[in-house]
Amino acid sequence: MSEFGYFLSCEEFTPEQLLAQARRAAEAGFTRLAVSDHYHPWNDAQGNSPFVWSMIGALSQAVDLPLTTLVTCPTVRLHPAVTAQAAATSAVLLRGRFTLGVGTGEALNEHVLGDRWPAFSERAEMLEEAVEVMRRLFTGGQVTHHGRHYTVENARLYTVPAEPPPVLVSGFGPAAAALAGRIGDGFVTMTPDRDLVGEFRKAGGAGKPVIGGVKVCWDDDRDRAVDLVHRLWPTELLPGELAQLLPSPAHFEQAAELVTPAMVSDSVTCGNDLEAHVSALRSYVEAGFDEVYVGQIGPDNEAFFDAYHHRVLPALAT
Repeated sequence: MSEFGYFLSCEEFTPEQLLAQARRAAEAGFTRLAVSDHYHPWNDAQGNSPFVWSMIGALSQAVDLPLTTLVTCPTVRLHPAVTAQAAATSAVLLRGRFTLGVGTGEALNEHVLGDRWPAFSERAEMLEEAVEVMRRLFTGGQVTHHGRHYTVENARLYTVPAEPPPVLVSGFGPAAAALAGRIGDGFVTMTPDRDLVGEFRKAGGAGKPVIGGVKVCWDDDRDRAVDLVHRLWPTELLPGELAQLLPSPAHFEQAAELVTPAMVSDSVTCGNDLEAHVSALRSYVEAGFDEVYVGQIGPDNEAFFDAYHHRVLPALAT
């Protein structure tokens, strides 16, 4: 049976707000948490970008729920040896309840040190090597590695969990799904695509978890919810590889001018229709997802948590 978790958006909320949401999510009956990792928000209206590893440390002391990064990029902005140390410490703080979700990243976050932004095929190769390096470091042994993309000299993590954290690999197309099946302990993808899940399973993912996430906007006024989503998250509707290639919030704002309120209304679950929210989450269950993370857009979290606690999550349990 699928589990339902709450998605903490580091792009939209302050550290204090994220901690409050995590506590409220636990009270509302969500059984897991996920957190994004961004250096920049997608646009200036979202307005935040706290450092995910600091947030994970704080969350480990605020709630007892399992926590997954959705997702971090261990290849450009942070070296995989540094990411491995951060992940190992997170797993210790969370007493084994930490899962490392990784992906090939977006230029929006990874270009900030001036590095060249490679094509997907090279980024996938970098991610595979990074995962290999991190898995070796999670053992607590000394690691020296001279690869095509990364060098590690006499590195050893002295603070490691009893068991290494699972490494889930994110992907949005067949090639990425196949990579996840081959090197990952699970698959992360954001759309309820049964065919993509099948590609992951065929490539070595049989028996491994599939997790995804969806953003909604619970509001008694549906038109107000649509307007809010259109202002804060029009980037959710940008097609193709734009999300991986555009380098700044300003560029996303320019591209998002192509997204209309009608497109938001057709594509994002807005308003307080119980069946619409239940149907949106059930589509992931029917596509074979093991965990589904729900993020509320906008400041009215209390109404969202109350509705999901008393209405949406109970309906999904039947």
